[in-house]
Amino acid sequence: MAITRFKALELAQSRATAVVKIPTEKVSDYYGNMTFNDEVMRSLLSPEAYLKITTAINTGSKIDRDAADEVAAAMKSWAISKGATHYTHWFQPLTGTTAEKHDSFFDIDLSTGKAVEKFKGSALVQQEPDASSFPNGGIRSTFEARGYTGWDPSSPAFIMENAAGTATLCIPSVFVSYTGEALDYKTPLLKSIELIDKAATAVVKEYFNRDVTKVVPTVGIEQEYFLIDEALYNARPDLMMAGRTVFGHAPAKGQQLEDHYFGSIPTRVNAFMVDFEIEALKLGMPVRTRHNEVAPAQFEVAPTFEEANLACDHNALLMDLMSKVAVKHKLKVLFHEKPFAGINGSGKHNNWALGTDTGVNLLGPSSKPKENLRFLTFFVNVVKAVHDNADLLRASIASSGNEHRLGANEAPPAIVSVFLGSTMNNVLDDLENMKDIEEFQLEKGDNVYLKLGINKIPSLILDNTDRNRTSPFAFTGNKFEFRAVGSSANSAAPMTILNTIVANQLILFRKEVDSILEKGVKKELAIMDVLKRYAKESKKIRFEGNGYSDEWVEEAAKRGLSNMKTTPEALLVYTRPESIELFTKYGIYSKEEMHARYEIELENYIKKIQIESRVVGDMAINHIVSTSLKYQTQLVENVKGQKEIGIDPQYYAPTVEMIKKISEYTSKVVLLQNDMTEARKEANNVENIEERAFLYGSKVKGFFEEIRYAVDKLELIIDDDEWPLPKYRELLMIK
Repeated sequence: MAITRFKALELAQSRATAVVKIPTEKVSDYYGNMTFNDEVMRSLLSPEAYLKITTAINTGSKIDRDAADEVAAAMKSWAISKGATHYTHWFQPLTGTTAEKHDSFFDIDLSTGKAVEKFKGSALVQQEPDASSFPNGGIRSTFEARGYTGWDPSSPAFIMENAAGTATLCIPSVFVSYTGEALDYKTPLLKSIELIDKAATAVVKEYFNRDVTKVVPTVGIEQEYFLIDEALYNARPDLMMAGRTVFGHAPAKGQQLEDHYFGSIPTRVNAFMVDFEIEALKLGMPVRTRHNEVAPAQFEVAPTFEEANLACDHNALLMDLMSKVAVKHKLKVLFHEKPFAGINGSGKHNNWALGTDTGVNLLGPSSKPKENLRFLTFFVNVVKAVHDNADLLRASIASSGNEHRLGANEAPPAIVSVFLGSTMNNVLDDLENMKDIEEFQLEKGDNVYLKLGINKIPSLILDNTDRNRTSPFAFTGNKFEFRAVGSSANSAAPMTILNTIVANQLILFRKEVDSILEKGVKKELAIMDVLKRYAKESKKIRFEGNGYSDEWVEEAAKRGLSNMKTTPEALLVYTRPESIELFTKYGIYSKEEMHARYEIELENYIKKIQIESRVVGDMAINHIVSTSLKYQTQLVENVKGQKEIGIDPQYYAPTVEMIKKISEYTSKVVLLQNDMTEARKEANNVENIEERAFLYGSKVKGFFEEIRYAVDKLELIIDDDEWPLPKYRELLMIK
């Protein structure tokens, strides 16, 4: 009997729902009470220090030493009052996870020998973690260990409660090398936010509203995930090591009926959701939505929109928080893009828009023609930016996990296209067919808008725009939804790309409009003339049909759209001269940083495929083959016994066939595993990282499905009592 599996099943089925302590107050009473937010700062800081810190947050200006010391003192007293004993600079290195090094507030006064609580402005502003062990893409040598974390005042510090009953003050920070290169996700994101602010504000001020002084990209990140019992997780080495199941036959009932989608949330799962939502709300994360997803054991949590920097911080923090809270409920959260074959994988849908400091969503249509010209300007420029930089967006979501998901039956394909919905698609078609601007030059007032057809844009496009699940990049009424981002990804990476390409497009747009205005053409006509050309030039990226179909693959090829199916192929985009030129001219990345990130992503891809390969080999030989041979021996003995007592051969012939099938699939597993090991050795001996990545992605990874096929066939033959691994029906259905 498979003892580990059945012990895990016994534990999983005996779990009681954990008791969750619900705060008696309204959410509004405890929301953000574990963050050093504006209200706390206003109450603890002097008016002068408060003004300096808020000015720094709004404008990016530096904070002087005196103000930093006052903020540090206030932060320390506030944190200690909340039970904090340590502080840390919380940052997001290129490992894909968050990082922290805890330092105690406790210190010794050398003059008296007494214990004191100490936290100076210098410790708040900067720390020095070891940078040598974090991914750096060759920017830093191992012996050059120094790196710096620097406080990001625009993202509020927060208190993270620990299991031991203590707490830690976490200070969101950037992470850079000793020589200034970015070693994290946050630094380039902040640069891209500043860039798009300048580019978008310039367009709004010059053509639409001079009162606007700031434009901020906003993001709402829908997080999908799987949830399974902790004991079942621990009984699956592949889930523990690789985050996904490398073996497992599809259960009789998977998601065919789609009865899990929006169904009643299981009691134990609901308790977990309530628990982590309470903690998230305390940390200022505006989580609002929870529901069952399509696949069994799959769920989603979604917040309201926030400024992009804060949204990305909160999503990274939310993933960490969910994993910690799951321990209390004896559950395990799976963020891998495709943890189970044959059913939906998980994404992280990034809903992106642009908001002004006057409270206007620049991607929100209006009933007023003048405001709709502004909307159309930003709308068309985003489409044009995606058209011109589709390969960069594809590269931004490339990973080994997403490689399993993209193009499957629940996720967008690797081909980047834009879905606009019939209403806006017709608007752009009309725009493309608009007459030349000379014919409108004599029109006056609102009649210009009427003649141009801008009044045809309805104010409630939100209700007229369908949601195309097969589109990587879709307009959903007042925002664009980048659906192709993987569930385990740090959203800062694709958002940095999106902010930069749209900012660049707006800068180009402004130059082109200004050149027409110099000829004496009316502002509205000059804008529409450029938008008309953009609509025509970007038409091939627009697609309203089924992105899963073979017909779309053929059609996309005819249109000249890229179809980069593998991660190494997609990542090569970062090394193109035009990609490097785009990011270096705006200072988002240096040339060295671009190449470093390319190498880091390739190295990460190689390592993950390597780990999966080793897991496949270990489980195939030590779990599957050994079990198969034992069961086969039982069958052989059974046939021998039947022969000895004279049973007619026709009655044990089916058993003989089973023995043959076990021999066939077992030998395949052994031979393929040996070949895979040799392919891995061959790849490891290749010095060039690009060649090594392509070998891992093709040769090594190419064995996975063949080995899996044989193993999954054995799962159907071998006695259920002997099968060592929790099966899909158990992993997905026991909640």
